[in-house]
Amino acid sequence: MTEHKQEPIVELSNVSVLQRNNLVLSDISLNIHKGEFVYLIGRTGSGKSSFMRTLYADLPLLKGNATVAGYQLENIKEEEVPFLRRKLGIVFQDFQLLSDRNVYDNLIFVMKATGWEDKTKMDLKIKEVLERTGLSGREKKMTHQLSGGEQQRVSIARALLNDPDLILADEPTGNLDPDTSLGILQLMIEISKNGKAVIMATHNYSFFKRFSARTLKCEHGIIIEMPQRQQINPQQQVEEDR
Repeated sequence: MTEHKQEPIVELSNVSVLQRNNLVLSDISLNIHKGEFVYLIGRTGSGKSSFMRTLYADLPLLKGNATVAGYQLENIKEEEVPFLRRKLGIVFQDFQLLSDRNVYDNLIFVMKATGWEDKTKMDLKIKEVLERTGLSGREKKMTHQLSGGEQQRVSIARALLNDPDLILADEPTGNLDPDTSLGILQLMIEISKNGKAVIMATHNYSFFKRFSARTLKCEHGIIIEMPQRQQINPQQQVEEDR
């Protein structure tokens, strides 16, 4: 396991998460450090996605104090939000790739949008992230020619382009088969071992048997920290997913 002696990349103190003025989660106080891998679990509607959206300033922070990648969310300005997000890598369940472009052009689009200009550096970075995600040689493939697992790996490669300090992965294996899901989990763990913090929301409780890690659970309007070695049985998973 990686030692987490760096400064926290996420610091939350008495944070409340609201969506459309409805209180979703309250009284959240926790720190997450670089190199740390964290599961975020909880039944559908428990606030996992809203929590993630608050961290990347898609939902405003109206109560409490939060610092993410050096930005204070309680008073972040609208023009600062894109700069915060350049320090984050966001991975969605539904990939959100551009279907009319190949893998290379999907990545170039993001790089140009976030200020990259040097073509040589861009090509080297794309080569690097594709190698890290097991996609070397797929640059010219259209996204619809890829399997679901490969598409999710493209979205992870996209999230790594700007060397983020924190990866936020919201149900990244939700649309994938078990074997493919395990490969994505292993990739996310490897990313954390290379020094980036990873928060991964998941319903897949079988992951805990493969890799025990810090686990945060959204339940009854709060986030609780579960004992790391606590086992979650299949019946509990069924109940969570209802």
